[in-house]
Amino acid sequence: MTTLRAILLASCLALAGTAAHADIYGYVDAQGNAHFSTEKLDSRYQLYARGDAMFDTGRLDQHVSAGEHKPLSPAMSRQLGEHPNLKKFEPLLQKAASEYGLQPALLKAIMAAESGFNPAAVSPKGAIGLMQVMPETAERYGLQAGARKSLEQKLADPQTNIRLSARYLRDLSRLFPDKPELVIASYNAGEGAVQKYRNTIPPYPETRNYVKLVAQFYQFFRMTTDQGTAPTLSSPNGSRRIRMTIPGRAPLPAIPTPQYE
Repeated sequence: MTTLRAILLASCLALAGTAAHADIYGYVDAQGNAHFSTEKLDSRYQLYARGDAMFDTGRLDQHVSAGEHKPLSPAMSRQLGEHPNLKKFEPLLQKAASEYGLQPALLKAIMAAESGFNPAAVSPKGAIGLMQVMPETAERYGLQAGARKSLEQKLADPQTNIRLSARYLRDLSRLFPDKPELVIASYNAGEGAVQKYRNTIPPYPETRNYVKLVAQFYQFFRMTTDQGTAPTLSSPNGSRRIRMTIPGRAPLPAIPTPQYE
């Protein structure tokens, strides 16, 4: 546990070099929802971040300290770094990261890619909440239905959802030490799928794009942590919702985000 944090950081930087061309495309629709993808899915998608500019042979820390890194577009910086739910759930993310020896940036990247910071998100496959945890995964960690709340209702609670996700990521990191790309792939496709393909990223379009996307978001959140808050840019109707579109995955339904005190 004492070295897990350092291992994750070093290995994620190594992953950066392997995914050097993981560009991100996106657009903001009339309702102010941001759509991001690792592919130009149609004419609405414009290049927001070029992968080789972000990663540049894995020497991220030196580039950040020297001010050499080319920043993301203001639109993308706004949608990721200024999302109101990111600030709202920051204490839960920090606590879970500390408890399980993870980088907060990794949890933020997973949350951005999985739900777009929407705690009410439910995927077509039944994954729930901010971190899109499957009920079966929650059961593995002892979460059970109660007299007043179902398993799904309990899993929708942000604190429970984030903590279970962090615990799962910690265990995946132990299963695939020094292999962050396999940790991220396992979170998307399951560790069984990774093991089936001899501990490589499964050849599923969704999973391969997911790994690229999370790696990009991880680097972004690492940099905003080091450099401060990302620049703010107004969006249509004042909305700051993110809607993720990962090639190969059915889009998440548009569910209104409830307010949590």
